[in-house]
Amino acid sequence: MKFKIGNKIFGGFLILIVLFVVNASIIFYNGNVIDQVVNRSSEVIRPSKEAINDFILLVTRSKMLITNWVYLQSNTDDKDALRDLHEFDYPELKDEITGLMVNWEIDSQRQLMDSVFTEFDKLLKVEKEVMGQLVTFENYEDPLTKLLAEDAIESQVIPLTSSIISMLDKIAEMQQEVTEESDADLKTAADQLRNITIILGVIIVALGLFMAFVMARSITRPINYIKDVVVKLGKGELVDDSGRKFNNDEIGEMAAAMDSLIHGLRSTTLFAENIGKGSYDSEFKPLSDHDVLGNALLEMRENLSRVAEEDKKRNWSTEGLAKFGDILRKNNDNISKLADDIIRNLVKYMRANQGGIYIIEDDGSDDPFMTLMAVYAWDKKKYLNQKVYKGEGLAGQVWLEMDTIYLTEVPDNYIKITSGLGDANPKSILIVPLKVNEEIYGVVEIASFNAFEEHEIDFVEKIAETIASTVSSVKINAKTQSLLEESQEMTEQMRSQEEEMRQNMEELQATQEEMQRGQAEAENTMDAINQAVATIEFDPEGKIVNVNRNFLDMMGYSKDELVGEFHRIFVTKEEKTSDDYKQFWRDLSSGQLKEGEYKRLDKSGKTRFLKESYAPIRNRDGSTAKIMMFATDITTYK
Repeated sequence: MKFKIGNKIFGGFLILIVLFVVNASIIFYNGNVIDQVVNRSSEVIRPSKEAINDFILLVTRSKMLITNWVYLQSNTDDKDALRDLHEFDYPELKDEITGLMVNWEIDSQRQLMDSVFTEFDKLLKVEKEVMGQLVTFENYEDPLTKLLAEDAIESQVIPLTSSIISMLDKIAEMQQEVTEESDADLKTAADQLRNITIILGVIIVALGLFMAFVMARSITRPINYIKDVVVKLGKGELVDDSGRKFNNDEIGEMAAAMDSLIHGLRSTTLFAENIGKGSYDSEFKPLSDHDVLGNALLEMRENLSRVAEEDKKRNWSTEGLAKFGDILRKNNDNISKLADDIIRNLVKYMRANQGGIYIIEDDGSDDPFMTLMAVYAWDKKKYLNQKVYKGEGLAGQVWLEMDTIYLTEVPDNYIKITSGLGDANPKSILIVPLKVNEEIYGVVEIASFNAFEEHEIDFVEKIAETIASTVSSVKINAKTQSLLEESQEMTEQMRSQEEEMRQNMEELQATQEEMQRGQAEAENTMDAINQAVATIEFDPEGKIVNVNRNFLDMMGYSKDELVGEFHRIFVTKEEKTSDDYKQFWRDLSSGQLKEGEYKRLDKSGKTRFLKESYAPIRNRDGSTAKIMMFATDITTYK
């Protein structure tokens, strides 16, 4: 009976797999228990604890913000925060806790939380009444309104807050007990899972060691013998002894396959030696269609033959590039002679019949064209008078598209109107743009009775780029020479203008000195005014921008206390709300002058009489930029 090695290995692993399945089932069951405890803790218990703590902080923060609303009139940040608490923070927190309460197991805890919501809604209602009472500056100035708001804080807000926090503390204690119970259940399940895993692991390791020992005796000993033969083959030794024969299993099949391998290696070695000697026509048959080494040697033979051919083409291209490099270096100052030498040598080197070079003319016209600069056909030059416009014929199309055109099977009626190459009937046409850095300078056209190979087309494209670079340099040199002559003419003109500019500079310097004297006089005048009169600057809305020392001493303020405040800080409460005062500033903003004697209040609230003059200062567009006020204290005379 043939008992295969695979059956032995499968039987041993089947036992291990069964044990692993049992182990995994037990671990999976206990893992589900732990997952349930962890999920409840992470989704209900701990979020509930955090939400209750957030509610306590929200209640405390609510008390602080409503107190600041009453006692800190100008604290707008706390007012905005209290509005956000009413409109956003509390509703969001209430929705979160309401969703968690569904999963609470203690009824008394849910009932107590409902009571907290009821009490906190009462507290918010009281706070909204206080917020509605203290809105404007006048509300804060009203003693009765302020007293009622302060009484609401003491008699309602503070007691309600204390009661709510007390109930929340009880809810938090209940939730803490639930959290501790959940942690204990999780620890118990984890300890049980660890103990089961350790016991099953020891059993699996023991069985695995036993099966490994049995399989080592029945499998590894014969394999070690064959391994020795394979090691020798790995060192390059072709052994003659095929080795021992084993029982009717995979080991016997391996020995027969090894004999076949040794014979195949001998044949492969002989073929490789022939390839090394350059004999690419040696006969060789792989061991099979899947013989990797034999097929690789056949492919290597084909590659070596192809590389020899590619080297021949590469050497042809390299020699051509060197040859035309010399031509371009010798004739880089005359485009006509350069074009003639290039096309003559290019047609001969390509073993073609005809050729021509077109160069784009830079005459600045709206309809640019190319001129047939040089041609070569049947060992003589011909057809030199020809112009080609963009998009006209094959050459014009190459200029338009800036890409190579290669045609085969050219019709017999091919004439010079299409190609510019005379009456011959070529079988292939190659037209390549003279292009460098995405700029085209002309076109080279070659015709032949034979087809051009790919490496020949690549060679012409490389030569075309070098020709374009040389043509560009020749044109730049010619243009540079022209610009040099123009520059010399402009230099003479600039010399004559330099004297005129020097005289203008002297006049400008005299004007600048006169302006500096005028500016110094204006600054001295303003200093004298600031020393003698109290002045203050307002923007068109009446906000103080700047104030001098005389005004500060007169009214008892510091500069930091006034800058940024409005003019109404100096007027009485009745005048602030009067229509005459509003019209007064509307007139000033529109640019009207104001002057008169006015009653004002200094920092201490004492009444002063000032003689004031208001002078609006305008921008260039006529709008009011700022308002200057000049004041004199006439309280003593009044």
